[in-house]
Amino acid sequence: MKKIFQKAATLTTPLKNKITAYKTREKKPHPHVEKAVKIMNQFSVLFHALLACTLVFVIESLSRHSVFSAFAFIGKHTWAYLYNSFIVFASLSIVYLARRRVLTRIVISFFWLFLGLINGVVLSNRVTPFGFTDLKCISDLFAMQNTQYFTAKEATAVVIFVVIFLLFCICLFLYGPKFQGKMHRLYSLLLVIATASLLPLTTKAAQSSNVVDSYFSNIAQGYEDYGFIYGFSSSVVDRGMNQPRSYSEEHIHTIEAQVSSSISETPAAATTYADAETPNMIVILLESFIDPYEVDYLELSEDPIPNFRSLSENYSSGYLTVPVVGAGTSNTEFEVLTGMSMRYFGTGEYPHKTILKQTDCESIASDLSAIGYGTHVVHNNGGNFYSRANAFSMMGFDTFTSKECINIQEYTPLGSWPTDDILISETMKALDATPDQADLVYTITVQGHGNYPTEKILENPEILVTGAPTEEQNNQWEYYVNMIHEVDKFIANLTAELEARDEDTIVVMFGDHLPTMGLADENMASGSIFKTKYATWNNFDLPKRDADLAAYQLLADITDQLNIHTGTMFTYTQSRRNSQDYYDGLENLQYDLLYGKRFAYDGTDKYPATDLVMGIDEVSITRVWKTSDNKLCIYGENFTPWTKIFVNGEKVSTTFVSGTMLRISADQLENGDILTANIMGSGNTIFRSSNDYSYTKAETTPSNE
Repeated sequence: MKKIFQKAATLTTPLKNKITAYKTREKKPHPHVEKAVKIMNQFSVLFHALLACTLVFVIESLSRHSVFSAFAFIGKHTWAYLYNSFIVFASLSIVYLARRRVLTRIVISFFWLFLGLINGVVLSNRVTPFGFTDLKCISDLFAMQNTQYFTAKEATAVVIFVVIFLLFCICLFLYGPKFQGKMHRLYSLLLVIATASLLPLTTKAAQSSNVVDSYFSNIAQGYEDYGFIYGFSSSVVDRGMNQPRSYSEEHIHTIEAQVSSSISETPAAATTYADAETPNMIVILLESFIDPYEVDYLELSEDPIPNFRSLSENYSSGYLTVPVVGAGTSNTEFEVLTGMSMRYFGTGEYPHKTILKQTDCESIASDLSAIGYGTHVVHNNGGNFYSRANAFSMMGFDTFTSKECINIQEYTPLGSWPTDDILISETMKALDATPDQADLVYTITVQGHGNYPTEKILENPEILVTGAPTEEQNNQWEYYVNMIHEVDKFIANLTAELEARDEDTIVVMFGDHLPTMGLADENMASGSIFKTKYATWNNFDLPKRDADLAAYQLLADITDQLNIHTGTMFTYTQSRRNSQDYYDGLENLQYDLLYGKRFAYDGTDKYPATDLVMGIDEVSITRVWKTSDNKLCIYGENFTPWTKIFVNGEKVSTTFVSGTMLRISADQLENGDILTANIMGSGNTIFRSSNDYSYTKAETTPSNE
């Protein structure tokens, strides 16, 4: 054995010597590398300027999915392009603080390119560009895997790309060139500080000269006009709400006194409780819903929305000014439900994913709940999208029936989205869940959602559409118009169902934003791409009262018509909407409730978050049957395609067969194993659970079903 080890040592000695020689070798960079590094150090400022301009061009090409579009941006918005380049140039000044300058340049460049690449991927799947809110809520981003927004393959590609880059950086750190000159650290630090201090000055100058804008009503358009770097940077530094200059406890109490005084002067007494005469309220968000006749160049074979038009002509209706265009549904939703305005938030803000992650928020749900209403949400899309499950809890809703809790079987022709007709029965379930009280049901449709195909999909469309500038756009409009035509049928069927019920009910329906079709103000009959329409319906002869409203004023106006005067924001708008200081009070109250000391509540948590229940129907397992091929059929009630079986707390592969049957493998099952059926949201969130069912191998009787 000793001889064997000696022989092995003899054989490995040359290898050890080579490794030692490699480690102790004189490390000299390649002559070409050395020359390039010397030139970059000598002309570093000029090199950084050229690098910054190049990076911005590449980032814009990635974001716009076109080199030609990037050139068009530079030609049309040259100063905005140069300002974006200056932001990158300022970040590159950090290089002077490091001795490994090549590595530092690469890391900084990669940071900007990586953000631009993510934006390009995001914009290939949705209209809203990538902002800091997305980066902050990274868990939500990964929760959207295998959706229309973020696939598992894209997530895997991102991870692999980052790992490869990190390995490259490690190699460059170990073997890359280092700055050999004298490090003037104090001067370098002063240079970095001076460059950074120029950013707010140049930003203010750019905003005052209209090179860029300080507020993006349309986030997508803002990024398009002013560049990704500026748009993303704005979303980082301009978040939440700034404290109004006039904010104080005294001012808040003065506003409250004005509201109380105005309400007391109202001819009809304020409603403070839900009695037998209080109507159900159905609030419907119509995804991307507009009147196609409002688009100046479209020609239609027939009216695609006759039912909505009839409601507009016979019940209270009007234009609705919304905060977004083409995307950003949750921001219109936030305004409608809370009575608060998005105008006071920063660029790219989504309150659902920011402030509502940490604080509760008074809404129409909490206000009506306080006077006896049951409050529900129904939506045929994911419960975690826009962090809605959390947001609706923070807003005070009782239940939320998301797509995971619905046995959805029918989809749009593209297969992208569920059809909306299933929302009728789910809305009725919500009303029936609380038979002895009035209800608020907030129903969110999805059938009108983009993207819309440029190729012809519908072979025999019910509505023919022409007039768009190109054939591809005609195809898009034809698909969109026929989808909202189906939504219009949903409106008719829903109101017919409600008419048949012996309950006073009012329906309020509104478009959340225009579809993503590149529309401009001059294309719209309203004169603004920020205007959609709302319409109402009721079965108790409420007088017609038309009004053009902002989204945050909609439910204040409706509850005012119903003589319901409750809630901080809604009573404020009801009483002070026409006053000169309306917006000052709106901003102060909004800040007080979300970010301030809640003087309006005397410092208390008046409307705490609710323990939101997902879905209406109970999920249950009633019996099981093991097949001859060793599969276990699990029978029960209210299963959906998002229901998974857990065995002793561990999720197992589950096949959805029907609303009453699931199937799993019985290979590893033992007597006494506990089976549970869980309805799953994205990110392995458990929305609802069945009873625990104890498995027994003796249960092998074939089913009669």
